[in-house]
Order: sequence, then C-alpha cells, then structure tokens
Amino acid sequence: MDMADRIKYLRKAKGISQEKLADKVGISRQAVSKWESKQSVPDIEKVIILSDYFEVTTDYLLKGIEEKSDVPDKTLDARIFSTIGTAFNFIGIIIAIIIWKEEQKIVSCAIGLILMTIGCMIYCIGQFIGNNKKIASLNFLMINIWTLSLIPISCIFNFISGTIGGFWWTFAPVPQIGNSLISYGFCWLFYIGICILTDIFLIKRRKKHS
Repeated sequence: MDMADRIKYLRKAKGISQEKLADKVGISRQAVSKWESKQSVPDIEKVIILSDYFEVTTDYLLKGIEEKSDVPDKTLDARIFSTIGTAFNFIGIIIAIIIWKEEQKIVSCAIGLILMTIGCMIYCIGQFIGNNKKIASLNFLMINIWTLSLIPISCIFNFISGTIGGFWWTFAPVPQIGNSLISYGFCWLFYIGICILTDIFLIKRRKKHS
C-alpha cells in the first residue's frame, strides 16, 4: 500500500467523499482524485493537514509506518451494525403482522415497534463507533424505509378511513380494507410510492458521494 492507497483507505474509512476531503484540506476535488490515482502527491503542508484530519502520523501517510492508533479499527464496521439493525426491523414487522392476523390485538404493533426501536438503536451505535458510516447509513435507510414506515402509515390510514372493527383496529400494523377498496388501494400506492421515491433519492446521494 503506497501513499495514494493510504489516503483513499483513510477517506473511505471516515465515510467521506473526495469533494468533502478536498474542502477539509483546502484544495480541489480533482487534486484529491490525482492523489488517489497516483498522478500526483500532496506537498508536506497538505500531508500535515491530512495527518491531523485523519488522526494519523505523517510517517504513516508518507512511509506506511503504523502506530497502534494510526489505522481505524477494522473490526468495528458500521455496516455490520446496520445489517443487524435491519434484521431486527424485519423481524419486528413480520411478528407484528403474524400476531395481528392471529389475535387482532394492539400488542402486535407494540411488539413490532419495540423490536424496530432496538434495530434502530443498533444502527445508531454503529454510526457512533463504526467505520464506513456513510455507506452504512445509506444502505440502512434504503432498506428500512420499507419496514419503518409501514406501521405509522397503516395506523394513520386506519384512523382516517374509520376501519370496520372498532378503535383497536386503528392500530393494525397493515392497512385494513374498511369501507372503501379505493382508499385501501390508494394507501398501498402511497406507501410504495414514498418508499420508491426515498430509495431513488438515496441512490442519487450514494452516487454523489462515491
């Protein structure tokens, strides 16, 4: 691994784009791109700024001489936390739906929301202590918009539509047909549309930061 590879590795470990690194160092994005593609090397002033920003020694950047604190901890990857959090969210929504189908009780939403809260907490821990935070965050949001938004949208729809079955049916984890098939279909279209539009936005954001 030479200097170009070390700069690229440290940048990605910090979860930032070339443009953001350029802003921190006070240069153009093209200059950072040239550093990472081995077309040029930073001068000593920029090496010092980079070492301060990445919290590594100049010897590590210039020569690859590592101290214990130089290289980010590879065992703490925010993507692992986001994956575990996603699993909790999926389990939460599935259990909520299963309990509702069998018992039609408000406890179904409560259990689902508790599990999804745990999933989101695990994701947040990864954002605090893990590497690759940016990509972990985008991946988590792209997938979990589908799980985290379903129960709130369903409860709001069930309340507004006055679903047959009484007050407790308002807290069903999925939309209930109620009095109108048209409004029921509209609710699902609204849910799917919101999730797809959010994913499109996040995909564009990922491309911007790649």
